[in-house]
Amino acid sequence: MIVIRGDISVDERGSVRFVNSFEFKDVKRFYQVENHEKGFIRAWHGHKIAETYIYVVKGSAWVGVINMDNKSSIMQVLTDKLPTVLWVPPGSWNGFKTLEEGTIIMFFSTLSLEEVRGDDYREEYDTFPLFTIKPR
Repeated sequence: MIVIRGDISVDERGSVRFVNSFEFKDVKRFYQVENHEKGFIRAWHGHKIAETYIYVVKGSAWVGVINMDNKSSIMQVLTDKLPTVLWVPPGSWNGFKTLEEGTIIMFFSTLSLEEVRGDDYREEYDTFPLFTIKPR
């Protein structure tokens, strides 16, 4: 997993959010996801060949990435307050939990819809129970 940081520029006209170091190299399609309620978990979706890039357009989400082979995992909060693109490498599961109402997430894939049909793996959301919050 690689985190590509962006920034926000604000002036009297409004704001511009950007991640200028993100290159759309090999991206063939994108789609947008919005859950019906805050706290809803969408997980686990995996690819052995495709690379996925995740960007939160609005709101915030807790994103998990799990290596399919050794089950090592990384959790990352993505928010529209700090523009960030998260790279999910091939051979990984990914999933997320929305932290705010109206959160909108963009996914960018390196495989076309036709190509990804043979590289689409699913597990139940509770197969890897990473979205539990431990008391502090």
